[in-house]
Amino acid sequence: MIVFAFLTLALGPSVQADLVILQYHHVSDATPPSTSTSESLFEAQMEMLEDLELEVVPLLDGTQNALEEDAIRNSVALTFDDAYESVYSTAAPLLEARDYPYTVFVNTDAVGRPGYMTWNQLEELASREGVTLANHSTDHGHLARKPDEPEDQWQQRIEHSLDGAQKELQQRLGIDTPMFAYPYGEFDSALEDHLSDRGWYGYSQHSGPIGVYSSPTRLPRFPMANAYGQLGSLKNKLLSRAFPVDAGILPDGVIPSNPPILEFPLPERLSSDRLTCFASGMGRIEIETLEDGMIRVQAPEAFNSRRFRYNCTHPAGDGRFYWLSQPWLDLSQPED
Repeated sequence: MIVFAFLTLALGPSVQADLVILQYHHVSDATPPSTSTSESLFEAQMEMLEDLELEVVPLLDGTQNALEEDAIRNSVALTFDDAYESVYSTAAPLLEARDYPYTVFVNTDAVGRPGYMTWNQLEELASREGVTLANHSTDHGHLARKPDEPEDQWQQRIEHSLDGAQKELQQRLGIDTPMFAYPYGEFDSALEDHLSDRGWYGYSQHSGPIGVYSSPTRLPRFPMANAYGQLGSLKNKLLSRAFPVDAGILPDGVIPSNPPILEFPLPERLSSDRLTCFASGMGRIEIETLEDGMIRVQAPEAFNSRRFRYNCTHPAGDGRFYWLSQPWLDLSQPED
């Protein structure tokens, strides 16, 4: 069982071991563009990791080290959601040639369906050095509690989705990895509690690196589909640093109103004049500095999507940026 400790963090200069996690679905030129990374782009991304001399590390080790402030420079972890067949046929050989470790998050009900890996393929991957398989739920359902959903029904649904998948992975493959990737990147504080009770790390799909300021059950990853993984912006992402604000004080992702308000304390060594924030689909948005040193951010108009985010960056020196991403979830919008 992992014991999560949230510590009061000094904001003075420190050695940081920030971990940048890249998140993939398909690696293919023939699958839906919104969730696909082309083979040529994937190879170019891997070449950039090598050119920047960034160490690619196993996800679990990298996460634990980043949260414990255990090294000096950024490292990178590679993750693939849903166990698509293209990961086995296209990505895996390229990664094996480079000796890069990676993690595949498996939604167990989909295994063996067209376009997904089979249990035999997953068993083969699990036997390879550097490959980790982990839980992505049974049915890839929306796990945040639905409006008007009875508490007992939600509890039963969550336990089936989380524990059912973990049990099947353990029975079929002997795997009991304490990591979970939220389907669609959606979570709320109650779902986070379920992961914490199980001693699992929780990975979402909002952007940013993880470090000593991160919360173990709402860990960000950078999506790498074609629209988001272009090389022009990748270097800044790979060299980014976790924003020096305790993620445990950030709000629940489920919005109370639209557009939502984000407030967080800005460390004294940072300047609001150099802080830049963006809202999904709206570009740069205004920042309000409050008298108590808090920063308030709110988009100028309501969103009409189920998932969106605020991203804030601040120069961190040496051409790097502190990166904070707040995911939002509007439960009044239809599910995918």
